[in-house]
Amino acid sequence: FFAESPRQPVAVGRQLYAMNPSKFRACEYLVRFHEARGDKVIVFSDNVFALKKYAIKLKRPYIYGPTPQHERMMLLEKFKSTSEWNTLFISKVGDTSIDLPEANVIIQVASHFGARRQEAQRLGRILRPKARVGDSFNAFFYTLISRDTQEMFYSTKRQQFLVDQGYAFKVITNLVPDGQDELLYSTQRDQLDLLREVLTDATSAEAQAEDAREAAEVEKDSGGAAVYGGGGVSRKRASMSELSGGDGLTYAETSRRSAPAGAGPRARP
Repeated sequence: FFAESPRQPVAVGRQLYAMNPSKFRACEYLVRFHEARGDKVIVFSDNVFALKKYAIKLKRPYIYGPTPQHERMMLLEKFKSTSEWNTLFISKVGDTSIDLPEANVIIQVASHFGARRQEAQRLGRILRPKARVGDSFNAFFYTLISRDTQEMFYSTKRQQFLVDQGYAFKVITNLVPDGQDELLYSTQRDQLDLLREVLTDATSAEAQAEDAREAAEVEKDSGGAAVYGGGGVSRKRASMSELSGGDGLTYAETSRRSAPAGAGPRARP
């Protein structure tokens, strides 16, 4: 995959970044790990081919532009209220038209360049108040990046935005422990088969038509406005709370122990 990327057009290279077998195995490992904890996981992919390939191979449901409305509602309801499906794969239609307050883990496998608004919207989904088990953290945000590719450049821009808003992040170069041979695409033969499939799909007319349908659906869900780029885009200064829809909201912290007289909850923005 790494050797093939420089020889391909930019659009094909982005698909190769998304379908990197190491990234696929990292995603599979994280999904298994968090499902075992009882977490609710959303996996975002702006690349339609990668979205469908990940979801089908991992046997998890997915939602993207052409998904009928009734099917969307059924999948979302099962994700919210049952333990049958604890992981849901979603394309960028989920940035504007889907509300999933139950989710507490987000994994990004393919993002829209360096879009700050997209990063803030997705991060805002898992920062909503949720039940906390013990003293462990209950919200996780992962961005899987193919090393030494153009993805790293755009990822740096998105990370800088989070740092500017007061968030910290940790870079993990070896996420999957040794001995995970049961994960998919662990053999060279499987990886070469995947490479041929990616290169064949990236240049097909059907794939281009599907991308066009996805873009049209995203534009419709966003009210006809351009999303994360395109003509008529303007740059303005904004805060994380404004971009994620939490501007003006506050939350209160209370202690379960009996508080001293005169003490009350502390409100934070």
